[in-house]
Amino acid sequence: MILDKFRLDGRISLVTGAGRGIGAGIARAFAEAGADVVCAARTREQVEETCRTVEACGRRALAVICDVTRREDLEALVAAALAAFGRIDILVNNAGGFPPSPFVRTSERAFESALRFNLTSAFLLSRLTVPGMLERGEGAIVNISSAAGRLTMPNFVAYGTAKAALSFMSRELACELAPRVRVNAIAVGSVETSSLAPFLDAEARARMEALTPMRRLGQVEDIAAAALYLASPAASFVTGKVLEVDGGTERSNWPFD
Repeated sequence: MILDKFRLDGRISLVTGAGRGIGAGIARAFAEAGADVVCAARTREQVEETCRTVEACGRRALAVICDVTRREDLEALVAAALAAFGRIDILVNNAGGFPPSPFVRTSERAFESALRFNLTSAFLLSRLTVPGMLERGEGAIVNISSAAGRLTMPNFVAYGTAKAALSFMSRELACELAPRVRVNAIAVGSVETSSLAPFLDAEARARMEALTPMRRLGQVEDIAAAALYLASPAASFVTGKVLEVDGGTERSNWPFD
């Protein structure tokens, strides 16, 4: 059965930024597909709620409080995952983000913070998990990038540059780690999450939808389905790719100057 290729039975997955939004959706999707999930996020209440949704699917879950910008937190996260489950088969580097800011008002410190949050954290966590994957002879990494790393738009110099680098890093790692570890990224478009909500009044929503070929905003499940594909045996011949899940956008649909 072709649907069996999308199963993750017996796999151990680790998802950062799993407290809400896309990360929580991916954790739930992986659990529905049969994986146990290590859920990492900064807010205890949120990550524990995600763990409850994983356990409701009959799978094991581990909540780890983690700030991905701190190396010591990443080391503790991997140690906790290995202590609980013995290995990590799938890594999803989802934690990230950065508010829009004009270039002339973006400080050096802010720019470097954007890189640390969106890029360096994924590099470090991959560096900590890949040796085990290589030793076992298989593994999958899915990096959550952004359409902002492909499309130019005002006020996104820090975030867009960080995500562009994350997409390219995914390709570089795929080249180096094949055939044992597959590495792919998802270039996420405008998805209706709590991060987007502060910008999303009725007028902004209408403008964004009008600028999106599919005439709607993305939903968390759209990204979770893509992550499940890339992490599963269904994508066993896919590595080094950036999957664009963005409603067909070829130019910015950000409605603000």
